[in-house]
Amino acid sequence: MAYFDKVSKGDKVYGLVFGPGKVSEVFKDSYYKMMVTFKNGHEVPYDEDGIPGWGRFKQQTLFYKNDIDLTKVDFSPVTKVLTPKKIIKLREKEKLEVRLPSGIWTDCSKCVNDYVEEMLELENYHLFRKQQKS
Repeated sequence: MAYFDKVSKGDKVYGLVFGPGKVSEVFKDSYYKMMVTFKNGHEVPYDEDGIPGWGRFKQQTLFYKNDIDLTKVDFSPVTKVLTPKKIIKLREKEKLEVRLPSGIWTDCSKCVNDYVEEMLELENYHLFRKQQKS
């Protein structure tokens, strides 16, 4: 039984990428189970296991709002703003983390390249940091 087998339109959810949202549509005959509209306006399709059609995520990133415990998720602020040169260097070495719109830090390789490129073009260097040791 999949996590979102009994999902219905209007259910409140929390996405690790975009934060709080609502199920705006439920699909019957599709690979994706539902469409979620987030508070920041993004719409993302998800399968029945909560895996998005966005980025390279292979694990569940969507949960019912009341089911998720965010106490172990890293929301810490950036301590040192990196230079563009350092960001590129860390990205090439696969040691770069990016802050998602929800405020959670994740490995940069899991994000869509367009998101990373857009943040660089907008000079949002505060959204990048060197990978933290676990």
